[in-house]
Amino acid sequence: MKRDWNLVFIAGLFEIGWVVGLKHAYNIGTWVLTAIAIYMSMHLLIVATKRLPVGTTYAVFTGIGTAGTVIFEIAVFGEPFKLMKVFLILLLLYGVIGLKTITIETTDEGENA
Repeated sequence: MKRDWNLVFIAGLFEIGWVVGLKHAYNIGTWVLTAIAIYMSMHLLIVATKRLPVGTTYAVFTGIGTAGTVIFEIAVFGEPFKLMKVFLILLLLYGVIGLKTITIETTDEGENA
């Protein structure tokens, strides 16, 4: 199971990459990198959801993407830092971590799990 959650985390990092790429891509090279990030993000998410609960996995995936994108935009591109924005991101992460913590993981593999 830990391997699958690592895939979700990596997929979330690729999600940050493609979301930022959609806004900041400016030539064919950056658009190609954005397309690769989209593919990798979705592919890793699909692989991980074969053995993990889909709802929890998607919540964790989008939480990583949302929080990471906001932090990346503040740190790299000079988006305005607002305390309320940070509070809401922390609240989102708290909810995602809580959801992952209470989710019962099955050991069955395949589409019928």
